[in-house]
Amino acid sequence: MTDGDVARGPVKSTELRRHLRTLLRERLAPHDRLPTERSLAEEFSLSRLTVRRVLDELELAGQVYRVQGSGTFVSEPRIAKSVELTSFSEDMRARGLTPGSLAVTVERVPAGAEVGYALRISPSEEVLRVRRVRTADGEPICLEDVRLPTALVPDDLGEALHGSLYEELSGRYGLVPHRAEQTITATVLDQDSARALKAPPFSPAFLVRRTTFDARGRAYEQAGSLYRGDRYAYELTIYRT
Repeated sequence: MTDGDVARGPVKSTELRRHLRTLLRERLAPHDRLPTERSLAEEFSLSRLTVRRVLDELELAGQVYRVQGSGTFVSEPRIAKSVELTSFSEDMRARGLTPGSLAVTVERVPAGAEVGYALRISPSEEVLRVRRVRTADGEPICLEDVRLPTALVPDDLGEALHGSLYEELSGRYGLVPHRAEQTITATVLDQDSARALKAPPFSPAFLVRRTTFDARGRAYEQAGSLYRGDRYAYELTIYRT
């Protein structure tokens, strides 16, 4: 191998990457098969090891997948955001539904041990407790029980509670969700919850508990949301690397 051959190696690899990306973007559909390693190595005057490394890069990026004994295939496009920190209102709008609220109740109560721990405040400190039945196109979907530290949210929020709480907290107090700690638990609806959600007692549901933080690291919301299992799905997209 001459010095010129060595120097042309990286150039050929770059040409191969450009060629494959063009195929993926313009010519091949999801699950179409790519040219074989042998044919690509011959076309671009590269070793099969070099071709394999380029394909490894595309596989790691989620653009292709391999089937042993069959070849390399085009992956389906990844969803832009598989897990997203959104409010109920944003979630419903994304599904083409109109969000709303029924039976809103508001009270000021001591945080208590569990909520105080979640919000990083003393159990004796006061929180604003907001309970709502959330609806989609007028149909009950979720029972929402939210606690907000009154040190950060001093007002009762009033009519704003019939809309998006996140939008109101952002506009009024500058509390913008930055990250959240969340758990999801399978459960069933008890008699009272079923009545509020207009669903059969003991029908499937899931409970989502979330503590939300702003960019300064302040915990400003602790929420428990009980969703009807027959009307709501929590979607996750995961990838193996």
